[in-house]
Amino acid sequence: MTNCCNVKTEEVQINQKFNHLLGKHPCFSARAHFKYGRIHLPVSPTCNIQCRFCKRCINKIENRPGVAAIVLTPKEAVKIVAKALELCPEISVVGIAGPGETLATDNALETFEMLNTKYPHLIKCLSTNGLMLDKYSERIIKSGVQTVSVTVNAVEPEILQYICSGIFWMGSYLEGYEGAEKLIQEQIKGIEKLSSKGIAVKVNTVLIPDLNYEHIEEIARVVSNAGASIINIIPLIPQHEMKGFRPPDCNELNDAREWAGKYLNVFRHCRQCRADACGIPGKGKELGNLLYDFPMETFSHG
Repeated sequence: MTNCCNVKTEEVQINQKFNHLLGKHPCFSARAHFKYGRIHLPVSPTCNIQCRFCKRCINKIENRPGVAAIVLTPKEAVKIVAKALELCPEISVVGIAGPGETLATDNALETFEMLNTKYPHLIKCLSTNGLMLDKYSERIIKSGVQTVSVTVNAVEPEILQYICSGIFWMGSYLEGYEGAEKLIQEQIKGIEKLSSKGIAVKVNTVLIPDLNYEHIEEIARVVSNAGASIINIIPLIPQHEMKGFRPPDCNELNDAREWAGKYLNVFRHCRQCRADACGIPGKGKELGNLLYDFPMETFSHG
């Protein structure tokens, strides 16, 4: 969760057709990262794949993806946005990134549909593992989502099977190579579909030195061909089944970003935020504690 040594800080050169949009998105643009705010709404309780490094938790202390203090209903989430805008008027983006998978339930899309009516001026951003991206692409577009982040950790099943142990697909649990192959297929189809419809797609890739370090350039090439505009390479946080793995060092992280940069713009300022993060990321001050520092019975569960 630390920015590596000697990380470049130049502005990401955003694809021209998305300039007007991504210039206000602090998770896509280096300049916006220090100027605009975002709020992540924790409305997605479950997941449909199992990554070996992922450990989803409900707590107030861990500062990493997959963690939130509470899981909200869509109605509660919309009310939280009003509170967040009071605390941080600079918020330009409402994102949903967990703590589970956003497309494993209807919660995220229901939330975006309501937000699109009440806050049409805010950028709606969906983060997903991509398994159901193609299936729900039309609804994603209709819900007002303008930017999508897809986590792609390999584009070859031979590699991904060691990162993702299995997926839930059409009522079955697919393990190993079979599950990895299906996940990659659906991710690429989803990226192609959404990018062809004018959605800005960023790919997040977790860099695991012992597994996908030499594969990063191929990931960037494949997702670029599919229509992605930006890639964000983030260091492994060793935990769960990968608690014995090492994170990348600074040279490895910078090398990977250079390789990926042959094909895509590279975002270099990711803070690996919680699923309930709020505030301007580049200022380093999170407002989540203030945001949820009142009785939840204030909200209606009806």
